[in-house]
Amino acid sequence: MSRIKKIIAFFVFLVLLVVVARSCIITVAKNIYPVKYKDSVIKYSTEYEIDPYLVLSVIKAESNFRSTVISPKKAIGLMQIMEETGKWAAQEMKIEGFTTNDLYNPDTNIRIGCWYLSHLEKQFKNYAEATDDEKEEYVLASYNGGISNVKRWIKNTQNNGSGMFHENITFKETRQYLKRVKGNYKIYKILYKDI
Repeated sequence: MSRIKKIIAFFVFLVLLVVVARSCIITVAKNIYPVKYKDSVIKYSTEYEIDPYLVLSVIKAESNFRSTVISPKKAIGLMQIMEETGKWAAQEMKIEGFTTNDLYNPDTNIRIGCWYLSHLEKQFKNYAEATDDEKEEYVLASYNGGISNVKRWIKNTQNNGSGMFHENITFKETRQYLKRVKGNYKIYKILYKDI
């Protein structure tokens, strides 16, 4: 075999190796970042005008797609909804016969979680000085740390002139949560072009 043929064969082998490695990496990544409960995610993210990638990112961060998980703070299910929040949201949404056990139902949990994200988005809609990215951070931080805390952190950001909302979050858990969800979001957008 001539030297040129060996070089060509080597490069063909390298290309095939890269293609196979890329495919394996994507497969592994999709196992770590799955799309579960897709029908419910699409249905309710559409109904409440929430980005489905954001919903998946929240579910990944909150429960890692485990529908029966309960947090140490007693948040329940896929989107880790507190009992009081679930009852209040169900009442606002006019879900008849709602009980706390309904939060273990993936469809109900995603429905309430999407509604709540939409509710939080509306709270920050008129923050004209904030970018869309900042408003998204406000929503996610509120989902984890509470809306009254977020409004205080926003005020602190404005007062100290730092312009960096995440630097003014005083709850370590909420700062980490915000990074985790935003990281999940980037990965979901890369892995799944069409949801």
